[in-house]
Amino acid sequence: MLSICSAREADTFPKGATVHPRTRTTTGRRGPDTTLELAELLSHTARRLRRGSSVQLAPLGLTYAQARVLRLVAAEGRPLRMADLAAQLDVVPRSVTTTVDALEATGLVARHADPGDRRSVLVALSDHGRHLLDRLEAARRDSAEEVFGGLDPAQRHQLLELLGVLCARGACVSCRGPGRHVPAGGDR
Repeated sequence: MLSICSAREADTFPKGATVHPRTRTTTGRRGPDTTLELAELLSHTARRLRRGSSVQLAPLGLTYAQARVLRLVAAEGRPLRMADLAAQLDVVPRSVTTTVDALEATGLVARHADPGDRRSVLVALSDHGRHLLDRLEAARRDSAEEVFGGLDPAQRHQLLELLGVLCARGACVSCRGPGRHVPAGGDR
């Protein structure tokens, strides 16, 4: 396989190694490192999805983080505590505060005191936020179609199952949150 790295980069790889152009991983004497190739391709695909989402969300006046908060609150079907949002997003509470500030400023969410815990604040979708959900889902679908459109239905299903297995084995809240796909034979 031809290398696309510079002479300086080539000096950093083991003697006899070949760099794969798509993944920038090497093949040495023992053959390709499939695990590294998978990691690189999955990272690349995730970046494509995120960039595509950002492009699709821009006309809606939303960032990727704001869209995630709106989707989480909508999926829950009830107001969520800011701390619960931070945990589900796997971010520090201050990040959620900044995101909710922006959403509230545009009238997409409203904050309310939690009647069960006066120290907590609940975030609820506003009517405007609920009306935006259909457009938000269409934007997500369009960006996903750009990435996955080249796969036939069987390939999409297979990829869904495999990624579901990886999520089922993960320990992050995002993978185990409400509404997540549970693959056949996956443990939760």
